[in-house]
Amino acid sequence: MTHVVIHDPTLRDGQHAVRHRLGVDALRGYAEAADAAGIPVVEVGHGNGLGASSVQVGRAAVSDDLMLSTVREALRTSRMGVFMLPGWGTSADLRKALTHGADVVRIGVHCTETSLAERHLGFLREEGADAHCVLMMSHMATPAELAEHAARAVGYGAQAVGIMDSAGHFLPQDVTERIGAIAGAVDVPVIFHGHNNLGMAVANSVAAARAGAGIIDGCARGFGAGAGNTQLEVLVPVLERSGFSTGIDLYGVLDAAEFAERELMPAPPVTGSLGIVSGLAGVFSGFKAQVLDAAGRGGVDPRDVFFELGRRQAIAGQEDLIVDVVAELSAGRAAS
Repeated sequence: MTHVVIHDPTLRDGQHAVRHRLGVDALRGYAEAADAAGIPVVEVGHGNGLGASSVQVGRAAVSDDLMLSTVREALRTSRMGVFMLPGWGTSADLRKALTHGADVVRIGVHCTETSLAERHLGFLREEGADAHCVLMMSHMATPAELAEHAARAVGYGAQAVGIMDSAGHFLPQDVTERIGAIAGAVDVPVIFHGHNNLGMAVANSVAAARAGAGIIDGCARGFGAGAGNTQLEVLVPVLERSGFSTGIDLYGVLDAAEFAERELMPAPPVTGSLGIVSGLAGVFSGFKAQVLDAAGRGGVDPRDVFFELGRRQAIAGQEDLIVDVVAELSAGRAAS
């Protein structure tokens, strides 16, 4: 059986679903459960990564320092992962994470802006860290473009590289083409991180593994913004049935998922109407709350807002565009 390494960003990506409010007890409890299940890498932090706690995207309930120290202490065998977006985090944040014992550091960039990761990947390699790079909103680039940017990231020092289906837009064939292109262009492990807007996250993850991805992400109960992420406790046995070994204990990961549902989230994410629309439109589903608020004030259909944002290729960080789109749709409605 081909081995696949599972990364679990429940304690980082899942923060989006609860406005980054996970407390120390929840962080410690889930980290202990994930460690007991044998999950290789447990990622922790603010939903937007190191240094991102702010008024603009949400204040975390606890500091980066406390999150990192809590999870590091709870992990006996699992490695601790962190994530950083250039512009939110800095080299100082990376240095602090390494001081706290982070084993795996991911730098996330827009899929065609790999150069933004160069300095941070170089710093991590100088520090001897396990440095990864993920290309976000990857549906906005062709397989050839993704392969080119993945190769650049490896040249900058990335020891693993891959894609995030940030909007949950892909179908399995889309994933196969992109992961296959990247795997053919680099000689390091390839990463796939799925979102479940169209209910395809597990199927897409299996397609990624079959196309050559060696690192697959999953969150307990799919814990994440909007429609959520690939559901970890489903992903693991489906990969095993599909001929891939994970080394994760089935009962252990099921227990971790039970803990997550009970202690981390008000309810597991569902593939609701706006999640489906954002997936079809290719828009990050983390925009959901802002779209609903602005559309309600402007008296327009939030689904129309998502499709217009998709036509404009909106990406995370462009939340101000939501207000502009609502204003234009509202004006057009009044004129008609």
